[in-house]
Amino acid sequence: MDINTLRSVVTVLTFVIFLVIVWWAMSRRNQADFDEAAQLPFRHDD
Repeated sequence: MDINTLRSVVTVLTFVIFLVIVWWAMSRRNQADFDEAAQLPFRHDD
């Protein structure tokens, strides 16, 4: 295995990890949690 093959494998693995993170962030199952977290700066707990 030469360095170019290793670079290709690392690039593909990084891209796959990126796609998994995007899929996780866009899944409807997590939408309520993300919507709640988005509203945290606007809460006024007096």
